[in-house]
Parts: sequence; structure tokens; C-alpha cells
Amino acid sequence: MFLIGIPLLIIPVAVYHMLVLLTPGVDLTGPVTTIRMASGADFRVSLSDLLIMLALVCLFFEIFKATRTGNRSIVDHMLSMVVFVGMLLEFILWAPFGTSTYAIFLVISLVDVVGGFTISIRTARRDFSLERPEA
Repeated sequence: MFLIGIPLLIIPVAVYHMLVLLTPGVDLTGPVTTIRMASGADFRVSLSDLLIMLALVCLFFEIFKATRTGNRSIVDHMLSMVVFVGMLLEFILWAPFGTSTYAIFLVISLVDVVGGFTISIRTARRDFSLERPEA
């Protein structure tokens, strides 16, 4: 239960950091594997594709976590916002992170932040109901 308060999108972002910073010259767009489809087409999967898929799976769990209420969810939303702002700064200011893969991570993080706050507000509004006084 330790990972409840940690934004899960930090996982694909951390993997991206390790790949880009620790292995200079790594090709994120080159095919890692090729899968022959029933149609006869070749489906080429790159490292970038795998990272984006991982980020989308993490986004699913982040949206699921946003349905919780309480102090932990508030901290989780704040940390998600910090991750988004940090990613935005890296994207704008640091050349290794000015890629389309990282831009997609940035959009996924934005969806996490906006979706998390929106779901929390809707859930809180549903929990907090006022009765109208009878006239």
C-alpha cells in the first residue's frame, strides 16, 4: 500500500530518463520486435511504443485511484501536478526530452492531473448533498 500516494506515471518517465540519460545514443524509435499479423502485415513495436503503452496502463490505474476520497488522494493529486510541471519544464528546457514520446507522456500526465481533480470534485459533490427545506 506504499505506492498509493505515489503517482504511477513516474514509472514510465523514470524508465525514459534511465534510457536517455544512462544509455546515450539509444534508438527509441527503432523496432524492438516485429509481430506478423493475421492480415499479413508486420506490426513493428519500438521501445517508444512500449513506453507509451506502459504510461497508458499507469494512467488507467491513476484514474482508478482518483475515485478515492480523503487526505491521501489530495496528496496524490498534488504530487501528480508536481510530476506534470517537472515534465513540462524538462520538455521545454532539456534537449533529450524534446521528443514526441515525451510529449505524449506530457499529455498523458495532463490527462491524469485534470482527470484526477475532476473525478475527485465530482465524487466529493456526490458525497456532499444538501436537502432542500420543505416550504
